[in-house]
Amino acid sequence: MKVLIADQKLVTEVFTMQEAIATMRRALTMLAAGDVVMPLRTMLQLPRGDAVMGLMPSYLGGLEAVGVKVVAAFPADFGSEYDTHQGVVLFFETGRGLLRAIVDATSITAIRTAAVSGLATDLLARPDAADLAVIGAGTQAHTHLQAMRAVRPVRRVRVYSVPAESAAEFARRETRLTGLPVEAVATAEEAVAGADLVCTTTTAHEPVVRGPWISPGAHVNAVGAYTPTTRELDSDLVAGARLYADRRESLTSEAGEFLIPRAEGRFGDEHIVGELGEVLTGKAPGRTSPDEVTLFKSLGIAIEDLAAAHRVHEICEERGLGVWLDIGGLHFGKAVEG
Repeated sequence: MKVLIADQKLVTEVFTMQEAIATMRRALTMLAAGDVVMPLRTMLQLPRGDAVMGLMPSYLGGLEAVGVKVVAAFPADFGSEYDTHQGVVLFFETGRGLLRAIVDATSITAIRTAAVSGLATDLLARPDAADLAVIGAGTQAHTHLQAMRAVRPVRRVRVYSVPAESAAEFARRETRLTGLPVEAVATAEEAVAGADLVCTTTTAHEPVVRGPWISPGAHVNAVGAYTPTTRELDSDLVAGARLYADRRESLTSEAGEFLIPRAEGRFGDEHIVGELGEVLTGKAPGRTSPDEVTLFKSLGIAIEDLAAAHRVHEICEERGLGVWLDIGGLHFGKAVEG
């Protein structure tokens, strides 16, 4: 059985941001239709610091695909030659359970995470939103700038990060790549002042953006925190915004941005307006006024990785790209007999 091996370079070449946003739109629509099986991810906390190993299995009926992402998240790698997320996505077809692709998870995670934020922004932000604040200056900051430009006419970008040198380097690089005026600023408050698009992509454990700093009508994508005890946004911001999720169950089980203010008595589960798939299918409302603040809390769910791996396999098969190896397939006894 020929299995696609897709590395970072190949994934980046074929899985463009526009392609990724379209793929996430299809996957989250399937989620809203109930055509998926997706348990909560299993997170194995390592004894060293905040490093974790995650297992994210899922099934997408509409694609006849089943698979799992195995990913190691090591925040301490930030600023080194290695990405903070390492792993693979395994895609199997559901006819015979054959393995079809082994896809680099670092690139898939970087692109699909930003693509979901891009989809959320397309659904929830004001049509004329063009002033972008990016908090953080790593991989997700880069891909989120791509995603925001894919769905809104971004004209100005301010970035804040610790250390300040990382923000300055991000500003220089992205100005060169995009032709936009990207400015590194000294504080997070300065970055978000007057912004109508805000993306938080940090490894912070405590709030770095506060409610009073956010302008009326802004849309916020909160991406960096992914455990019940960590958050990038304070309780005032979350309580004052219309809150959306990629999946309710993930938000109510894993998101510090939601769980901490809920424990403080600021709101209950009804504060979640809807899932992105529900907005896509008309089951939940989107933005209802120009002045309200909308918030998408991103956690990343397994069907997003599976849909991305499936699409990468599909494109590579159509175009004759990638490395294809014989892995599995035949009954072991038949394979040994030749």
